[in-house]
Amino acid sequence: MAEVRSGGDGKIKGQNTEIQSESGEDTCGVVLLRAGLWEREVEDTSCFPLTEEEWKKVYLLSRQQTVTGVVFQGILLLAEEFLPSESLLVRWMAETDAIERKNRRMNQVLASLVQMFISIGVSPVLQKGQGVASFYEKPLWRECGDIDFYFESQQEFERASYFVRRCKLQEEKMPDQSVAYTWKGVQIEHHTRLLDLHNPFLRYYAGQLVSQYGYSHMAIGKEKELEITVPSPVLNLLLQSLHILKHALGWGIGLRQLCDLARTCYILYQEVDAAEMKKICFRLGLGRWHGLLHACLVDHLGLPMECLPYPDRASEASPLLDIIWRGGNFGQFDAENLRLAVPLWKRKWQTACAFRRNMGFAFHYAPKESFWIVSSLLKGQFK
Repeated sequence: MAEVRSGGDGKIKGQNTEIQSESGEDTCGVVLLRAGLWEREVEDTSCFPLTEEEWKKVYLLSRQQTVTGVVFQGILLLAEEFLPSESLLVRWMAETDAIERKNRRMNQVLASLVQMFISIGVSPVLQKGQGVASFYEKPLWRECGDIDFYFESQQEFERASYFVRRCKLQEEKMPDQSVAYTWKGVQIEHHTRLLDLHNPFLRYYAGQLVSQYGYSHMAIGKEKELEITVPSPVLNLLLQSLHILKHALGWGIGLRQLCDLARTCYILYQEVDAAEMKKICFRLGLGRWHGLLHACLVDHLGLPMECLPYPDRASEASPLLDIIWRGGNFGQFDAENLRLAVPLWKRKWQTACAFRRNMGFAFHYAPKESFWIVSSLLKGQFK
């Protein structure tokens, strides 16, 4: 495996030839993803040119993994003789344009909602989403999902919920006690925990971490006129790690969430003390899990080794990659588990089966946290 390192200009150099996936199209897709993720020339063109059918498979892969815009960014860095057909290129461009327009809309909704919360004396903390998008080379080309807010106190959480109900919006209570609703066409979620840690014996420690490391701020809005609270670098990294772990245990996780973490590491690594971060991760029982994550970020997404929160990494990332290729973004493209118009009881049964399938993975990489994740989520499924 060739070394991956960062040059003095901040650009990533070196080439990793151990991209593992299930097909040649997947390999080409990851090559393009890496190029787009770091906005650098395509490092390995040995799998090009592709046939029209192969290009269609790469396009489908990018949509399944919700990295359409980032892969398109990589395509723009290809030599002309390797480009897909004009019709597919136009289709890809249109899809990327739609992602950009959706992001602009999402940013407008985020700004207006934050302003309204502030007007009633509530200070939400933005989790993941548009905050993480700001770490990308082209933030508007990252596919967005919903908007997640954390409220530091139960009082603020309830005041925000009261405001939502006054606006005559329908709240849906989730199994983890968070609430969800739609605001101007955008899915919004409110949470009472910043770190989605399920182990009850570590909740107090998690609270100490939130108090110790606190928050940062970022500017949003057309003119960057509105300041919003986001997790500090340490909490941001932990939040994303726990989020990926929870979804990897169930329906699955996609490349977009790994790309989010890679870009977060790349931007914030100088603001994190490696020794302290390692101590925290092992205290939370996530040492082995982080080793696997780090292997995936470095060996397969091209993150420079020195940008890791701390340098530990597993010898291979195939256990996590198997889940990624099988499931797509949050498992919604898993051919075995497509959740179509089926009864609620059947969907709950499918969810239980998904957790059961990944049980060996879960209890190897994060045994204590996995036990409590499975317990709490399955309890919610069968209420």
